[in-house]
Amino acid sequence: MALAGSLTRNGIDTLYRRHRLRVMLAITLGYGFIYTCRLGLSIVKKPLIDGGIFSIDELGMIGSALLYGYACGKLLNGFAADHFRPRLFFPASILLAAIVNLFMGFSTLLWVSMALWALNGWFQGMAAPSAVISIRNWFTIHERGRCYGIWSASHSIGEGLTFYVIATVVASYGWRYGFITPGVICIAVAAWAYAFLRDEPKTMGLPPVNVWRGETDDPASEEETWKSQKAVFGIAAIWIVAVASALMYVTRYAINSWGVLYLQEIRGMSLVDAGFFMSINTVAGIAGSIAYGFVSDKLFDAKRPPANLIFAIIEVLALLLIFYGPESRWLLALGFALYGAALSGLIAAVGGLFAVDIAPRQATGAAMGLVGVFSYLGAALQETVSAGLISKGVTIVDGVRSYDFDTAILFWIGSSVLSLLLAASLWNTKVRD
Repeated sequence: MALAGSLTRNGIDTLYRRHRLRVMLAITLGYGFIYTCRLGLSIVKKPLIDGGIFSIDELGMIGSALLYGYACGKLLNGFAADHFRPRLFFPASILLAAIVNLFMGFSTLLWVSMALWALNGWFQGMAAPSAVISIRNWFTIHERGRCYGIWSASHSIGEGLTFYVIATVVASYGWRYGFITPGVICIAVAAWAYAFLRDEPKTMGLPPVNVWRGETDDPASEEETWKSQKAVFGIAAIWIVAVASALMYVTRYAINSWGVLYLQEIRGMSLVDAGFFMSINTVAGIAGSIAYGFVSDKLFDAKRPPANLIFAIIEVLALLLIFYGPESRWLLALGFALYGAALSGLIAAVGGLFAVDIAPRQATGAAMGLVGVFSYLGAALQETVSAGLISKGVTIVDGVRSYDFDTAILFWIGSSVLSLLLAASLWNTKVRD
Protein backbone atom coordinates (compact mmCIF):
# COMPACT_ATOMS: atom_id res chain seq x y z
CA MET A 1 0.00 0.00 0.00
CA ALA A 2 1.33 3.44 -0.91
CA LEU A 3 1.79 6.03 1.78
CA ALA A 4 -1.44 7.90 2.34
CA GLY A 5 -2.19 11.33 0.86
CA SER A 6 0.55 13.92 0.40
CA LEU A 7 2.28 13.30 3.72
CA THR A 8 6.06 12.99 3.70
CA ARG A 9 7.76 10.11 5.48
CA ASN A 10 8.74 12.44 8.31
CA GLY A 11 5.17 13.70 8.54
CA ILE A 12 3.84 10.16 8.76
CA ASP A 13 6.41 9.26 11.44
CA THR A 14 5.45 12.34 13.46
CA LEU A 15 1.72 11.58 13.28
CA TYR A 16 2.27 7.94 14.19
CA ARG A 17 4.35 8.80 17.25
CA ARG A 18 1.83 11.41 18.40
CA HIS A 19 -1.25 9.24 18.02
CA ARG A 20 0.34 6.09 19.39
CA LEU A 21 1.13 8.04 22.55
CA ARG A 22 -2.41 9.45 22.70
CA VAL A 23 -3.92 5.99 22.23
CA MET A 24 -1.79 4.46 25.00
CA LEU A 25 -2.61 7.30 27.39
CA ALA A 26 -6.34 7.08 26.65
CA ILE A 27 -6.71 3.32 27.07
CA THR A 28 -4.31 3.03 30.03
CA LEU A 29 -5.62 5.90 32.16
CA GLY A 30 -9.22 5.37 31.02
CA TYR A 31 -9.12 1.69 31.96
CA GLY A 32 -7.38 2.51 35.22
CA PHE A 33 -10.17 4.85 36.27
CA ILE A 34 -12.98 2.53 35.19
CA TYR A 35 -11.56 0.02 37.67
CA THR A 36 -12.50 2.34 40.51
CA CYS A 37 -16.11 1.84 39.41
CA ARG A 38 -15.95 -1.92 39.99
CA LEU A 39 -14.02 -2.16 43.27
CA GLY A 40 -16.02 0.14 45.52
CA LEU A 41 -17.90 -2.84 46.97
CA SER A 42 -14.61 -4.33 48.24
CA ILE A 43 -13.93 -1.17 50.25
CA VAL A 44 -17.35 -0.87 51.88
CA LYS A 45 -17.97 -4.49 52.92
CA LYS A 46 -17.20 -4.04 56.60
CA PRO A 47 -19.33 -0.86 56.97
CA LEU A 48 -22.21 -2.63 55.22
CA ILE A 49 -21.86 -5.74 57.42
CA ASP A 50 -21.43 -3.78 60.66
CA GLY A 51 -24.37 -1.54 59.74
CA GLY A 52 -26.63 -4.56 59.20
CA ILE A 53 -27.35 -3.49 55.61
CA PHE A 54 -26.06 -6.68 53.94
CA SER A 55 -24.75 -10.00 55.24
CA ILE A 56 -21.54 -11.69 54.04
CA ASP A 57 -23.53 -14.06 51.81
CA GLU A 58 -25.56 -11.17 50.37
CA LEU A 59 -22.39 -9.25 49.59
CA GLY A 60 -21.13 -12.37 47.85
CA MET A 61 -24.31 -12.39 45.75
CA ILE A 62 -23.88 -8.72 44.80
CA GLY A 63 -20.21 -9.19 44.00
CA SER A 64 -20.88 -12.24 41.86
CA ALA A 65 -23.62 -10.34 39.98
CA LEU A 66 -21.01 -7.90 38.68
CA LEU A 67 -18.71 -10.73 37.66
CA TYR A 68 -21.40 -12.73 35.87
CA GLY A 69 -22.49 -9.54 34.11
CA TYR A 70 -18.89 -8.84 33.19
CA ALA A 71 -18.35 -12.38 31.89
CA CYS A 72 -21.39 -12.19 29.58
CA GLY A 73 -20.59 -8.62 28.60
CA LYS A 74 -16.97 -9.34 27.81
CA LEU A 75 -17.88 -12.30 25.57
CA LEU A 76 -20.58 -10.55 23.53
CA ASN A 77 -18.89 -7.14 23.61
CA GLY A 78 -15.64 -8.80 22.58
CA PHE A 79 -17.23 -10.04 19.37
CA ALA A 80 -19.01 -6.71 18.85
CA ALA A 81 -15.82 -4.72 19.41
CA ASP A 82 -14.24 -6.24 16.27
CA HIS A 83 -16.97 -4.44 14.27
CA PHE A 84 -17.33 -1.10 16.12
CA ARG A 85 -15.15 1.97 16.56
CA PRO A 86 -12.96 1.85 19.70
CA ARG A 87 -13.26 5.62 20.06
CA LEU A 88 -17.00 5.25 20.78
CA PHE A 89 -17.04 1.82 22.43
CA PHE A 90 -14.35 2.53 25.01
CA PRO A 91 -15.56 5.89 26.44
CA ALA A 92 -19.17 4.64 26.41
CA SER A 93 -18.12 1.82 28.73
CA ILE A 94 -16.62 4.28 31.22
CA LEU A 95 -19.61 6.62 31.11
CA LEU A 96 -22.24 3.91 31.62
CA ALA A 97 -20.30 2.30 34.48
CA ALA A 98 -20.00 5.72 36.14
CA ILE A 99 -23.75 6.31 35.98
CA VAL A 100 -24.47 2.90 37.53
CA ASN A 101 -22.10 3.70 40.40
CA LEU A 102 -24.00 6.90 41.15
CA PHE A 103 -27.22 4.91 41.53
CA MET A 104 -25.41 2.23 43.56
CA GLY A 105 -24.49 4.82 46.16
CA PHE A 106 -28.16 5.15 47.09
CA SER A 107 -29.22 1.49 47.04
CA THR A 108 -29.78 -0.57 50.21
CA LEU A 109 -32.05 -3.22 48.64
CA LEU A 110 -30.42 -6.54 47.78
CA TRP A 111 -32.07 -7.16 44.41
CA VAL A 112 -31.67 -3.56 43.28
CA SER A 113 -27.98 -3.66 44.18
CA MET A 114 -27.55 -7.00 42.40
CA ALA A 115 -29.23 -5.67 39.24
CA LEU A 116 -27.18 -2.46 39.25
CA TRP A 117 -23.91 -4.33 39.85
CA ALA A 118 -24.72 -6.81 37.07
CA LEU A 119 -25.31 -3.89 34.69
CA ASN A 120 -22.03 -2.38 35.83
CA GLY A 121 -20.29 -5.65 34.92
CA TRP A 122 -21.88 -5.68 31.46
CA PHE A 123 -20.84 -2.10 30.72
CA GLN A 124 -17.31 -2.68 32.02
CA GLY A 125 -17.05 -5.65 29.67
CA MET A 126 -17.04 -3.23 26.72
CA ALA A 127 -13.75 -1.58 27.67
CA ALA A 128 -11.03 -4.26 27.51
CA PRO A 129 -11.78 -5.62 24.00
CA SER A 130 -11.84 -2.15 22.44
CA ALA A 131 -8.62 -1.22 24.26
CA VAL A 132 -6.81 -4.32 22.98
CA ILE A 133 -8.11 -3.69 19.45
CA SER A 134 -6.57 -0.22 19.71
CA ILE A 135 -3.24 -1.84 20.59
CA ARG A 136 -3.58 -4.21 17.64
CA ASN A 137 -4.40 -1.31 15.29
CA TRP A 138 -1.45 0.85 16.31
CA PHE A 139 1.34 -1.62 17.26
CA THR A 140 2.93 -4.71 15.66
CA ILE A 141 3.35 -8.11 17.34
CA HIS A 142 6.95 -7.39 18.37
CA GLU A 143 5.80 -4.26 20.19
CA ARG A 144 2.60 -5.80 21.50
CA GLY A 145 3.98 -7.40 24.65
CA ARG A 146 5.39 -4.12 25.93
CA CYS A 147 2.31 -2.10 24.96
CA TYR A 148 -0.05 -4.70 26.38
CA GLY A 149 2.00 -4.77 29.56
CA ILE A 150 1.79 -0.99 29.91
CA TRP A 151 -1.95 -1.03 29.25
CA SER A 152 -2.48 -3.95 31.62
CA ALA A 153 -0.81 -1.90 34.36
CA SER A 154 -3.97 0.22 34.24
CA HIS A 155 -5.81 -2.24 36.49
CA SER A 156 -3.15 -1.66 39.15
CA ILE A 157 -3.61 2.10 38.80
CA GLY A 158 -7.33 1.67 39.36
CA GLU A 159 -6.86 -0.73 42.27
CA GLY A 160 -4.37 1.60 43.91
CA LEU A 161 -6.73 4.55 43.61
CA THR A 162 -9.56 2.45 45.06
CA PHE A 163 -7.75 0.72 47.90
CA TYR A 164 -6.11 3.87 49.21
CA VAL A 165 -7.80 7.04 47.90
CA ILE A 166 -11.39 5.73 47.84
CA ALA A 167 -10.81 3.89 51.15
CA THR A 168 -9.76 7.20 52.72
CA VAL A 169 -12.88 8.89 51.33
CA VAL A 170 -15.10 6.11 52.71
CA ALA A 171 -13.41 6.28 56.12
CA SER A 172 -14.15 10.02 56.22
CA TYR A 173 -17.59 10.30 54.63
CA GLY A 174 -19.26 6.87 54.72
CA TRP A 175 -19.88 3.87 52.48
CA ARG A 176 -22.05 5.66 49.90
CA TYR A 177 -19.05 7.65 48.71
CA GLY A 178 -17.26 4.42 47.80
CA PHE A 179 -19.61 4.42 44.79
CA ILE A 180 -20.44 8.10 44.26
CA THR A 181 -16.84 9.36 44.17
CA PRO A 182 -15.61 7.09 41.34
CA GLY A 183 -18.89 7.66 39.50
CA VAL A 184 -18.41 11.42 39.40
CA ILE A 185 -14.73 11.15 38.46
CA CYS A 186 -15.36 8.67 35.63
CA ILE A 187 -17.94 10.85 33.90
CA ALA A 188 -15.13 13.35 33.30
CA VAL A 189 -12.69 10.57 32.37
CA ALA A 190 -15.09 9.27 29.69
CA ALA A 191 -15.18 12.68 28.01
CA TRP A 192 -11.38 12.95 28.14
CA ALA A 193 -10.90 9.43 26.69
CA TYR A 194 -13.20 10.25 23.77
CA ALA A 195 -11.20 13.41 23.01
CA PHE A 196 -7.85 11.58 23.12
CA LEU A 197 -8.54 8.18 21.54
CA ARG A 198 -8.25 7.47 17.80
CA ASP A 199 -9.74 4.45 16.03
CA GLU A 200 -6.99 3.25 13.68
CA PRO A 201 -4.27 4.73 11.45
CA LYS A 202 -6.38 4.88 8.26
CA THR A 203 -8.85 7.24 9.96
CA MET A 204 -5.93 9.68 10.30
CA GLY A 205 -4.85 9.27 6.66
CA LEU A 206 -2.01 6.96 7.69
CA PRO A 207 -0.97 3.55 6.32
CA PRO A 208 -1.54 0.40 8.43
CA VAL A 209 1.02 -0.10 11.16
CA ASN A 210 2.47 -3.19 9.44
CA VAL A 211 3.19 -1.11 6.33
CA TRP A 212 4.66 1.74 8.36
CA ARG A 213 6.96 -0.74 10.15
CA GLY A 214 7.91 -2.46 6.88
CA GLU A 215 5.83 -5.61 7.34
CA THR A 216 3.21 -7.20 5.10
CA ASP A 217 -0.08 -5.37 4.78
CA ASP A 218 -3.01 -7.72 5.42
CA PRO A 219 -6.28 -5.75 5.48
CA ALA A 220 -9.31 -7.68 6.67
CA SER A 221 -12.76 -7.55 5.12
CA GLU A 222 -15.89 -7.84 7.22
CA GLU A 223 -16.41 -11.35 5.84
CA GLU A 224 -12.88 -12.34 6.86
CA THR A 225 -13.50 -10.94 10.35
CA TRP A 226 -16.54 -13.17 10.89
CA LYS A 227 -14.64 -16.18 9.53
CA SER A 228 -11.70 -15.50 11.84
CA GLN A 229 -14.00 -15.09 14.84
CA LYS A 230 -15.53 -18.51 14.19
CA ALA A 231 -12.05 -20.01 13.86
CA VAL A 232 -11.20 -18.95 17.43
CA PHE A 233 -13.52 -21.66 18.79
CA GLY A 234 -11.47 -24.35 17.05
CA ILE A 235 -8.12 -23.38 18.60
CA ALA A 236 -7.51 -25.77 21.52
CA ALA A 237 -4.75 -23.64 23.03
CA ILE A 238 -7.13 -20.71 23.50
CA TRP A 239 -9.50 -22.92 25.50
CA ILE A 240 -6.63 -24.00 27.75
CA VAL A 241 -5.59 -20.36 28.19
CA ALA A 242 -9.22 -19.54 29.07
CA VAL A 243 -9.38 -22.19 31.83
CA ALA A 244 -5.94 -21.20 33.17
CA SER A 245 -7.11 -17.58 33.26
CA ALA A 246 -10.32 -18.56 35.07
CA LEU A 247 -8.31 -20.25 37.83
CA MET A 248 -5.91 -17.30 38.04
CA TYR A 249 -8.88 -14.93 38.33
CA VAL A 250 -10.21 -16.95 41.28
CA THR A 251 -7.17 -15.84 43.27
CA ARG A 252 -7.05 -12.37 41.77
CA TYR A 253 -10.61 -11.48 42.69
CA ALA A 254 -10.46 -13.31 46.01
CA ILE A 255 -7.68 -10.96 47.12
CA ASN A 256 -9.34 -7.90 45.58
CA SER A 257 -12.76 -8.70 47.01
CA TRP A 258 -11.93 -10.17 50.43
CA GLY A 259 -8.40 -8.91 51.09
CA VAL A 260 -9.48 -5.75 52.90
CA LEU A 261 -11.84 -7.72 55.16
CA TYR A 262 -9.08 -10.30 55.83
CA LEU A 263 -6.62 -7.59 56.86
CA GLN A 264 -9.21 -5.90 59.06
CA GLU A 265 -10.46 -9.03 60.82
CA ILE A 266 -7.43 -11.34 60.91
CA ARG A 267 -4.59 -8.81 61.03
CA GLY A 268 -6.53 -6.24 63.08
CA MET A 269 -5.95 -3.32 60.71
CA SER A 270 -8.05 -0.21 60.25
CA LEU A 271 -9.71 0.39 56.88
CA VAL A 272 -7.06 2.93 55.87
CA ASP A 273 -4.20 0.61 56.94
CA ALA A 274 -5.74 -2.32 55.08
CA GLY A 275 -6.17 -0.11 52.03
CA PHE A 276 -2.53 0.91 52.28
CA PHE A 277 -1.31 -2.71 52.24
CA MET A 278 -3.59 -3.52 49.33
CA SER A 279 -2.22 -0.50 47.50
CA ILE A 280 1.31 -1.94 47.87
CA ASN A 281 0.05 -4.86 45.82
CA THR A 282 -1.30 -2.53 43.14
CA VAL A 283 1.71 -0.21 42.92
CA ALA A 284 3.97 -3.24 42.50
CA GLY A 285 1.49 -4.47 39.90
CA ILE A 286 2.27 -1.51 37.65
CA ALA A 287 5.96 -2.44 37.63
CA GLY A 288 5.17 -6.15 37.20
CA SER A 289 2.89 -5.66 34.25
CA ILE A 290 5.35 -3.44 32.40
CA ALA A 291 8.24 -5.78 33.30
CA TYR A 292 6.33 -8.77 31.93
CA GLY A 293 5.96 -7.10 28.53
CA PHE A 294 9.67 -6.33 28.29
CA VAL A 295 10.74 -9.76 29.60
CA SER A 296 8.53 -11.68 27.17
CA ASP A 297 9.32 -9.42 24.18
CA LYS A 298 13.04 -8.86 24.73
CA LEU A 299 14.36 -11.86 26.68
CA PHE A 300 12.13 -14.50 25.10
CA ASP A 301 11.50 -12.93 21.65
CA ALA A 302 7.70 -12.59 22.13
CA LYS A 303 7.40 -16.15 23.51
CA ARG A 304 5.03 -15.94 26.47
CA PRO A 305 5.20 -19.38 28.23
CA PRO A 306 8.69 -18.99 29.80
CA ALA A 307 7.75 -15.62 31.27
CA ASN A 308 4.37 -17.03 32.34
CA LEU A 309 6.04 -19.80 34.35
CA ILE A 310 8.47 -17.43 36.10
CA PHE A 311 5.71 -15.01 37.11
CA ALA A 312 3.35 -17.82 38.21
CA ILE A 313 5.95 -19.38 40.53
CA ILE A 314 6.64 -15.98 42.13
CA GLU A 315 2.88 -15.43 42.61
CA VAL A 316 2.38 -18.74 44.46
CA LEU A 317 5.41 -18.15 46.69
CA ALA A 318 4.13 -14.64 47.48
CA LEU A 319 0.74 -16.01 48.52
CA LEU A 320 2.42 -18.48 50.86
CA LEU A 321 4.39 -15.60 52.41
CA ILE A 322 1.25 -13.44 52.84
CA PHE A 323 -0.88 -16.10 54.51
CA TYR A 324 1.65 -18.42 56.19
CA GLY A 325 4.76 -16.27 56.67
CA PRO A 326 6.03 -14.88 60.01
CA GLU A 327 4.02 -12.16 61.74
CA SER A 328 5.82 -9.13 60.38
CA ARG A 329 4.38 -6.07 58.68
CA TRP A 330 7.54 -5.77 56.59
CA LEU A 331 7.29 -9.35 55.34
CA LEU A 332 3.58 -8.87 54.71
CA ALA A 333 4.38 -5.79 52.64
CA LEU A 334 7.03 -7.77 50.73
CA GLY A 335 4.50 -10.55 50.11
CA PHE A 336 1.95 -8.11 48.70
CA ALA A 337 4.60 -6.43 46.53
CA LEU A 338 5.76 -9.75 45.03
CA TYR A 339 2.19 -10.94 44.61
CA GLY A 340 1.09 -7.73 42.90
CA ALA A 341 4.04 -7.70 40.49
CA ALA A 342 3.71 -11.37 39.55
CA LEU A 343 -0.08 -11.37 39.27
CA SER A 344 -0.10 -8.32 37.02
CA GLY A 345 2.26 -10.04 34.62
CA LEU A 346 -0.06 -13.05 34.54
CA ILE A 347 -3.11 -10.85 34.00
CA ALA A 348 -1.36 -9.33 30.99
CA ALA A 349 -0.39 -12.72 29.55
CA VAL A 350 -2.80 -15.45 30.58
CA GLY A 351 -5.66 -12.96 30.90
CA GLY A 352 -5.44 -11.83 27.28
CA LEU A 353 -2.12 -11.29 25.50
CA PHE A 354 -1.32 -14.98 24.99
CA ALA A 355 -4.74 -15.62 23.42
CA VAL A 356 -4.37 -12.54 21.19
CA ASP A 357 -1.02 -13.89 19.98
CA ILE A 358 -2.57 -17.27 19.15
CA ALA A 359 -5.76 -15.98 17.49
CA PRO A 360 -6.14 -14.60 13.93
CA ARG A 361 -5.48 -10.86 13.85
CA GLN A 362 -9.03 -10.07 12.73
CA ALA A 363 -10.46 -11.88 15.79
CA THR A 364 -8.63 -9.98 18.54
CA GLY A 365 -11.84 -8.95 20.28
CA ALA A 366 -13.32 -12.43 19.97
CA ALA A 367 -10.24 -14.04 21.54
CA MET A 368 -10.37 -11.51 24.38
CA GLY A 369 -14.07 -12.19 24.80
CA LEU A 370 -13.67 -15.95 25.00
CA VAL A 371 -10.88 -15.77 27.57
CA GLY A 372 -12.75 -13.02 29.38
CA VAL A 373 -15.95 -15.00 29.84
CA PHE A 374 -14.01 -17.87 31.42
CA SER A 375 -11.95 -15.47 33.56
CA TYR A 376 -14.95 -13.76 35.05
CA LEU A 377 -17.02 -16.89 35.44
CA GLY A 378 -14.11 -18.11 37.57
CA ALA A 379 -14.08 -14.81 39.46
CA ALA A 380 -17.86 -14.95 39.98
CA LEU A 381 -17.73 -18.56 41.18
CA GLN A 382 -14.98 -17.52 43.58
CA GLU A 383 -17.16 -14.76 45.00
CA THR A 384 -19.92 -17.22 45.92
CA VAL A 385 -17.59 -19.98 47.14
CA SER A 386 -15.36 -17.60 49.12
CA ALA A 387 -18.39 -15.96 50.76
CA GLY A 388 -19.71 -19.39 51.77
CA LEU A 389 -16.35 -20.57 53.14
CA ILE A 390 -15.77 -17.34 55.06
CA SER A 391 -19.33 -17.26 56.37
CA LYS A 392 -19.02 -20.83 57.69
CA GLY A 393 -15.90 -19.77 59.58
CA VAL A 394 -17.66 -16.95 61.42
CA THR A 395 -18.36 -17.38 65.13
CA ILE A 396 -20.12 -14.90 67.42
CA VAL A 397 -19.30 -14.93 71.12
CA ASP A 398 -20.81 -12.30 73.44
CA GLY A 399 -21.79 -10.26 70.40
CA VAL A 400 -18.24 -10.25 69.00
CA ARG A 401 -17.84 -11.66 65.47
CA SER A 402 -14.69 -13.71 64.72
CA TYR A 403 -13.53 -14.96 61.31
CA ASP A 404 -11.66 -18.05 60.08
CA PHE A 405 -10.26 -17.68 56.53
CA ASP A 406 -8.21 -20.92 56.49
CA THR A 407 -10.36 -22.95 54.09
CA ALA A 408 -10.87 -20.00 51.77
CA ILE A 409 -7.12 -19.39 51.63
CA LEU A 410 -6.45 -23.00 50.58
CA PHE A 411 -9.05 -22.57 47.82
CA TRP A 412 -7.34 -19.41 46.56
CA ILE A 413 -3.79 -20.78 46.55
CA GLY A 414 -4.85 -24.12 45.03
CA SER A 415 -6.48 -22.28 42.13
CA SER A 416 -3.21 -20.44 41.38
CA VAL A 417 -1.24 -23.70 41.38
CA LEU A 418 -3.66 -25.30 38.90
CA SER A 419 -3.48 -22.22 36.69
CA LEU A 420 0.32 -22.44 36.68
CA LEU A 421 0.22 -26.08 35.56
CA LEU A 422 -2.25 -25.46 32.74
CA ALA A 423 -0.37 -22.45 31.37
CA ALA A 424 2.90 -24.42 31.48
CA SER A 425 1.33 -27.10 29.27
CA LEU A 426 1.31 -24.60 26.36
CA TRP A 427 5.10 -24.25 26.27
CA ASN A 428 5.46 -25.03 22.55
CA THR A 429 2.31 -23.26 21.29
CA LYS A 430 2.78 -21.41 17.99
CA VAL A 431 1.78 -17.74 17.74
CA ARG A 432 0.60 -15.69 14.76
CA ASP A 433 2.15 -12.44 13.54
